[in-house]
Amino acid sequence: MRAYRVLGLVIAGVFLLGGCSTKEVFEPKQIDGEWNRVESSGVEIVDKTADFALLDNDEVLSKENNTTKADIDTQKNYRLIGESGGYVLSSDIKGDLVLFDPRTKTTKTLELKKTVAAASTDGEVVAVVFASGKMALYSLATKEPLLTLEGATSVALDGRIVNPYFMNDLVLFLTLDGKVVIVNKKRKKRLRTIIVSADEYFNNVIYFDILKERLIVATAKKILSFGTTQKRVEYEARNITHDDSTLYVATKQGDIVALSPKLKEVAKVHFPFAHFLGLVIDGDKLYALEQEGYLISLTKDLLTYSVYEIDIPDESNVYSAKGRFYVGDKVVLVGDAVSK
Repeated sequence: MRAYRVLGLVIAGVFLLGGCSTKEVFEPKQIDGEWNRVESSGVEIVDKTADFALLDNDEVLSKENNTTKADIDTQKNYRLIGESGGYVLSSDIKGDLVLFDPRTKTTKTLELKKTVAAASTDGEVVAVVFASGKMALYSLATKEPLLTLEGATSVALDGRIVNPYFMNDLVLFLTLDGKVVIVNKKRKKRLRTIIVSADEYFNNVIYFDILKERLIVATAKKILSFGTTQKRVEYEARNITHDDSTLYVATKQGDIVALSPKLKEVAKVHFPFAHFLGLVIDGDKLYALEQEGYLISLTKDLLTYSVYEIDIPDESNVYSAKGRFYVGDKVVLVGDAVSK
């Protein structure tokens, strides 16, 4: 139980630090109007991970704006882990990992007795990263361990913890100390460890995706592109997203940067003192939500942009999904998104 509380405290630390600000705030030189595509969502976010959000109507929302019925009792300290392999995963303070099948309304529980930081499944194997940094594979059928690996954690964690990723016979563990550990699940063997960053604080992986057959992995301060070659660059990333060919990064310094899959800087635009809450790509536009109540609409080459005032709740619990920003009980529609 102590480990679960510690995990919560170190994760919460990033939001407290992120919420601190100086007297200087983003003040656009020109405002192009008011963004009026803000509606009531009828729900609020009660928990979120790097890739999913839990709504107060007991649904899990994905980046693609799809929802899945969950069965997570937050009143009993269950925490959303994610959705994978046809299951919604959550964990509790006892170290139980619960897999809920929304099709059959049944659950399977792995009594791990250790605090779970991240987990995912392909329906047969469950991959788990513990708060201690240790990693393991379990059989979902027998609930027995298949492989355990030692690992480490950062002094403090960024709340955007990334779950393990299944790729055919491979499992990629995105670790709490800035690494990618590649395991063959059939051979039950570690194949390779890739270092993204070696920082002491807030060094867990906060972003992972595949772009143009390259693995894109980020911690709070570094981004790695891995394929036949490796490339690392340093950005203090608040938000990261991509389209079919370009990676977009919003930084703590108020920059929005466009990078190639090999992390060559293609374009950059600076917004002094901007504190970005999220990025959404829709069509030929990139949208950035800023905490002082502005929505910035940029062309994807970052050459031109418009700034709109927007009426959103004053809170930090924001989730970016396809065509939408969810902020409190409001939803901000962008691009071609339509009301549900």
